[in-house]
Amino acid sequence: MKEGKHFERIRKIRLGDEVLRWRRRPRVRLRVAPSVPGIIRFLRAIITQTPFLQMISLLIILWLLFSAGIYFADRGASGTTINSYGDALYCGVAGFSTSGIADMPVTAAGKAFCGVWMALGALLFFGTIVAVITTYFMRPMQRPSKQIISTIQYNLEQLDSLSLEELEVLKETTDLLIDTQIERLKRGR
Repeated sequence: MKEGKHFERIRKIRLGDEVLRWRRRPRVRLRVAPSVPGIIRFLRAIITQTPFLQMISLLIILWLLFSAGIYFADRGASGTTINSYGDALYCGVAGFSTSGIADMPVTAAGKAFCGVWMALGALLFFGTIVAVITTYFMRPMQRPSKQIISTIQYNLEQLDSLSLEELEVLKETTDLLIDTQIERLKRGR
């Protein structure tokens, strides 16, 4: 009789007779909207396990400072289109996002502030995106301590069959884990 993924055995009716029942495959449903818990889990991972908040905070602080520098450098200059701090903020956003659609400063100091901000802001802005994506996708490759501990436990059970090199690596790893845990406990007090 055929056996496979689509058939499952049912109890025997009489000796020698087997009955097979057709089992339906589960339906694959197309999700139109992602699940809310999945989105929350994703955002929590981005915020807690990547440098997202630190990089965005640094970007905003520097944006506000460089925009203030641009504003004070161009304030009152003839022919300038940056007449308010809001105009300087807009110039700063256009600078770090590399869109180049904002009015530019006319004074040498304003151009210097704007030029440095364009280079630094673009590095921070695009660097944040690359760092967050890279960190997020590299997380599964990091070995959690529970996996390391279970590997050590397995190796301790197989102690007699380990080579000298394997025993040395096991000792170094165990010592490092214990020292790290001791330091965490000391800092926690």
